[in-house]
Amino acid sequence: MAIFKGAGVAIITPFTEKNEVNYEKLGELIDYQIANGTDSIIICGTTGEASTLSHEEHLECIRYTVDKVSKRIPVIAGTGSNSTETAIYLSQEAQKHGADGLLVVTPYYNKATQKGLVVHFTDIAKSVDLPILMYNVPGRTGCNIMPATAAELVKNVDNIVGIKEASGNIAQVASLMHLTQGDIDLYSGNDDQIVPLLSLGGVGVISVLSNIAPKETHDIVAKYFEGDLKGSLDLQLKAIPLIDALFCEVNPIPVKMGVNLMGFEVGELRKPLTEMEPDNVQKLIKAMKEFGIEL
Repeated sequence: MAIFKGAGVAIITPFTEKNEVNYEKLGELIDYQIANGTDSIIICGTTGEASTLSHEEHLECIRYTVDKVSKRIPVIAGTGSNSTETAIYLSQEAQKHGADGLLVVTPYYNKATQKGLVVHFTDIAKSVDLPILMYNVPGRTGCNIMPATAAELVKNVDNIVGIKEASGNIAQVASLMHLTQGDIDLYSGNDDQIVPLLSLGGVGVISVLSNIAPKETHDIVAKYFEGDLKGSLDLQLKAIPLIDALFCEVNPIPVKMGVNLMGFEVGELRKPLTEMEPDNVQKLIKAMKEFGIEL
C-alpha cells in the first residue's frame, strides 16, 4: 500500500528575519495545506532548502512537522545525502521522530555508478524500518537512476517501495513501469507531468505547485482517479503557465516568493539562493492572478 495517494506538498521552509527556521510559520503552512486537501507533507526536500539546513535544524523540522501533523496525513522526511553514512544517520533519526516514510535523493556532486546506487539505497533501507521513496532528479544531482536499477532495488529491498521521478523523461518512466510490471509507487516529481505519469500507473505527485495551489493540485490527481480524465487534464493544462512561472528561476526561489505574495510572510532564502528578479516577480504575479490565486 502506497505511503500516500494523491498530491503531496514539497513544503517550503519559512525563515525569520534573522534567517532562522520559523517553526510557528511552518505550523501555519502545514495547517493551510491540510485544510486545502493536500494528501501528504514532504519536509526537508529540495523545495525546503534542506541543503542549507544544519543537521540539527533538519531533524527539528522533521520532529516539529510530525508533531504538528499529528497523524492527520502522512509525513515523508527528506533524508538524502551524497554521503551514505550521513543519509543513514538522518534516516534513522527521522524514524525516531515518527516520520511515516523517507524520500532519499540520489548522491549529488560525487554521483555514483548504477552499482553504487544499488549499494547506497540498499544500505540506507536496511538501516531503518520505514518505507523509502527514491528521488530521481538528474538535472540537480548529475546522477540518473536507470530503470533497471530502480527495478532491481524495488524487487530486492522490501522497504524501497517507490520513486519520485523528476527526470522529465517519459520514455524512461515507461521503461521503469514495464520492468516493474507497475509494482512500484510512482510519483511525478514535475508538476507539468502529473497526468502523463498517472497514465503510466503513477499514484500521485510530490509537488512544488501545491505550496500555492494545494486544492487544485490535489484535484488534478483526485479527478483522474475518480475517472474524470477530462477534468484532470483541464486542470493540468490550466496550471502550465503558473508552473512555468514557478520554475523561471531555480526552485524554490519563485515558489517562496509566491507564498510571500499570498501573505504568509515566510522570509527570504538562504544563500546561495538570492531574491527573484523583478521582471520574473511580475511574471509570477500575472500567472498567479490568472490562475485565480488571491494576492
